[in-house]
Amino acid sequence: MTDSNGFIDKSFMVQPPKPTVLGVGGSPRKAGNSDVLLKNILKGVIDNNVFSRGIPLRDLYYQPCIGCEKCRKDKICTGLNDGMTLMYPQVYGSLGLVLVSPTHNYNITAWMKAFIDRLYCFYDFEDTRPRAWSSRLAGQGRKAVLAAVAEQADEYDMGFTLEAMRRPLEAIGYEIVGELPVLGIFDRGKVGQEEEVLNAATMLGRELADKVSPG
Repeated sequence: MTDSNGFIDKSFMVQPPKPTVLGVGGSPRKAGNSDVLLKNILKGVIDNNVFSRGIPLRDLYYQPCIGCEKCRKDKICTGLNDGMTLMYPQVYGSLGLVLVSPTHNYNITAWMKAFIDRLYCFYDFEDTRPRAWSSRLAGQGRKAVLAAVAEQADEYDMGFTLEAMRRPLEAIGYEIVGELPVLGIFDRGKVGQEEEVLNAATMLGRELADKVSPG
């Protein structure tokens, strides 16, 4: 979001996050297994009467972090004005977050990695060596769930996919409510035939909804 002068509008950071859930899909493949998993997790959120929205990163035009460090002063990414500019109010304003990524070469996709790296702007740093840091998203009761899908049946071949999402989110202030690794599936949308997996995804969404709901 930008103001009338074309500058980044930071007014969204004045309001506390709401008990809503943002789902982020990291797959470049439309209607693939990651999309199905995200849809079913968010179904569980909706089942428990919590508002949710899902966004596939492939539909956004955005760049990876360029390391300009302007966010250290401006408290939001001002070095780039792209699709992530529209995402920041939704990330900041939602207590719940869902990340889903297929495994690409033992890791998350480039789309998901770029998204996570662009959350760097929510960190504050002290002028020490090494620099002490804190997150402006911490201490707000934020919760997240993660899901990953890999073609191979051996968990080893999923590599760092879940960890690459878990560790940055924990660092920035999220409590990980649950994780869902899905192995041995590649064909587009085939996970939609796996009733046990779909039920697990829906239950994960319900649990997340319970965690972010007031009371």
